[in-house]
Amino acid sequence: MNITYTEKEIDQVAKMVIEKSTNKVLLFHAPMGAGKTTLIKAIAKELGVVDAGNSPTFGIVNEYENKSSHLLAYHFDFYRLNDEMEALDMGFEDYLNKNVWVFIEWPNKIESFLPEKSTNIYIEVIDMTTRRITIS
Repeated sequence: MNITYTEKEIDQVAKMVIEKSTNKVLLFHAPMGAGKTTLIKAIAKELGVVDAGNSPTFGIVNEYENKSSHLLAYHFDFYRLNDEMEALDMGFEDYLNKNVWVFIEWPNKIESFLPEKSTNIYIEVIDMTTRRITIS
């Protein structure tokens, strides 16, 4: 499924991503600056997250909770990972064993540890304000 959108339409796109996802592990493939974090924040907001944190300045993992402090999602940004073993050292597999949404930016950095059952989201930059995502 392909969806072309602008940032003004991000909330509707977030709803579609949630509806079309076959599971709760979402892998975001896109170049730097394509809008991965922006889309993830919109998805988190749609799920009921109260504070979607700040873009990759949070390090490797950020936790998202609802207003009742119930954990809804983990957001991983593996851009700065030097070796995929670092993901194991931080307990990545334990995060996957919880029944919450898992958003992963730069999944190519940890290919050996990605679950077979995950939804791939490819973001393509069309122009300065337009993106196309493919969900598979």
